[in-house]
Amino acid sequence: MPRVRPHTRHDGIRVRGHYRKRRRSGAGAVTRSSTRRRPPRGELLDRSGIVLWGAVILIVAAVIVEFVRQHPYWSALIAVLIVAATIAVLSAVSKDRARARAEQAERDRLIEVTDAMSGPEFEQWFARLLAHSGFTGVTVRGGPADRGADVTATAPDGRSVVVQCKRHAVGNRVGSAAIQRFAGTCRAVHGGDICMIVTNGFFTTGDGLRLAHELGIVLVDRRLLEVWAHTGAPPTTVVGR
Repeated sequence: MPRVRPHTRHDGIRVRGHYRKRRRSGAGAVTRSSTRRRPPRGELLDRSGIVLWGAVILIVAAVIVEFVRQHPYWSALIAVLIVAATIAVLSAVSKDRARARAEQAERDRLIEVTDAMSGPEFEQWFARLLAHSGFTGVTVRGGPADRGADVTATAPDGRSVVVQCKRHAVGNRVGSAAIQRFAGTCRAVHGGDICMIVTNGFFTTGDGLRLAHELGIVLVDRRLLEVWAHTGAPPTTVVGR
């Protein structure tokens, strides 16, 4: 703590001077007394906030306990009303979600909805179609590093499925180059038993179809995809029946 020691200046005026007590350490060394570090202001506010909330919770708990003790019947009635309201809210939310899923499934049955989709949206749409058709483990993997595997799944008979999705304008066609690139990664990289290219458009005739047949690539064009989406049953070329 600073101390005050009066003294007289050369001009004869008596003043008080402030000085801090010093302590010696070691062999006559003089050091200033250490001051205690104060916590940061934000830390103090956090601590005070925790204490305040703790006090509020304790007060509310005490009020509830006292109310229950003095009014047991009213307390039971309030508890029943709260439980009933919670069940009603959860039921309403569940019905809304079920209605949304039903509406989504109805929209997914129309091939026309794919024409306004982006590439990732088309992948999600086809993944839902696979799941509704009895495929399991459906996973959307589309991205810069997917190496041709946009969607993977397991067929009802246990075979692994690797899908490449091609969302194009109806007038555009998937050529043989895309088929050849996918054939090079589907089995060698992803270990697919069923390698499938799906498009909302069509494939080039001639060399592309011949190459897919030779390499064992299943092609699902707009016509097959429309029937699949509407019926929920995959084409025989996919399931092998």
